[in-house]
Amino acid sequence: MSGLDKIKSQILDEANHSAEVKLAEANEKAKQMISEAKAEAEAESSRLYAKSKEAIAVYSDRVKSSGEMRRKQAILQAKQEVIADVIQKAYEKVCAQDDKAYFGMIARMLDKYAQPGDGTIFFNAKDQKRMPKGFEEEMKKAAQKKGGTLHMSEKAKEMDGGFILVYGGVEENCTIRAMFDANRDHLSDKVHEVLFI
Repeated sequence: MSGLDKIKSQILDEANHSAEVKLAEANEKAKQMISEAKAEAEAESSRLYAKSKEAIAVYSDRVKSSGEMRRKQAILQAKQEVIADVIQKAYEKVCAQDDKAYFGMIARMLDKYAQPGDGTIFFNAKDQKRMPKGFEEEMKKAAQKKGGTLHMSEKAKEMDGGFILVYGGVEENCTIRAMFDANRDHLSDKVHEVLFI
């Protein structure tokens, strides 16, 4: 197994372990939030039911429907909050990776997003300072694989992490935030599957 394969394997192992821990924590939090939401909704439903006994039958049916709707909405809202929290924690974890893991991820992203042609890549100031030796050559090689060239800009861009590619005046936003935002629905579905199905 080559050094790069070992690094990739280690990154994947660490990410999988971290994801399992985060998902377990999120699952516990989700169970607690859902339990609290159910208890709250059931208490509200009971109160409304007791009051509805004194009203006419039609009013009683309406109150039951309303209580059930609120209970479902409370559960749905709790689930959405847990999912958003898990995704935010995953985003923060990706941004806070150690240099080796972080730039390994950047290299994989470059393999995917580099294009043919002459391009410029922009990083934030923090990433420019912590960039490992030889990484600029790795970027150039990724561009060459796609039949292009890539030059790193000395000018830093304001962003949390990732990079921005510019080819002929057209920007390709490859920031970590943009990646998470572009995949938010897919990520939400996956987190929902893991936690609630």
